[in-house]
Amino acid sequence: MISDTIQKQIIEAMKAHDEIKLSTLRMLSSELHNFKIDHPEMTEEEELVVVKKEAKKRKDAIEAYEKAGITDRAEKEKAELAVLQEFLPAEVGGEGLEKLVDEAIAETGAQDMASMGRVIGAVMAKSKGSADGAKVAELVKQKLTK
Repeated sequence: MISDTIQKQIIEAMKAHDEIKLSTLRMLSSELHNFKIDHPEMTEEEELVVVKKEAKKRKDAIEAYEKAGITDRAEKEKAELAVLQEFLPAEVGGEGLEKLVDEAIAETGAQDMASMGRVIGAVMAKSKGSADGAKVAELVKQKLTK
């Protein structure tokens, strides 16, 4: 389970005096704990959902800080994102993602944009969350508008 790994890494970060890693891991541990209160039988997939949510927050913050020209805060967010990405599966991209989208279109029989949601859902289920939803949506849109 991810939460067990986090606890071990918190101790290592404390010993190494790695403040960014330590604060990020503590925050993630807290988020997982809060999620577990509502979902006592939390699975590893649900833990990944929490990690992905936190990673998305960092990506959004990086984008906002860079637009505002606040580079020091953007760098801090990037460092936190790097810590969070250690817990995420490798992201499917390129040809692998295109193959998943093609398979989902064939399986769902989608032929127009009205079926876009079903196709995206099928891709996300097949990829078990290792595909970026925005990239999937963009690729599905391209394929269905041809």
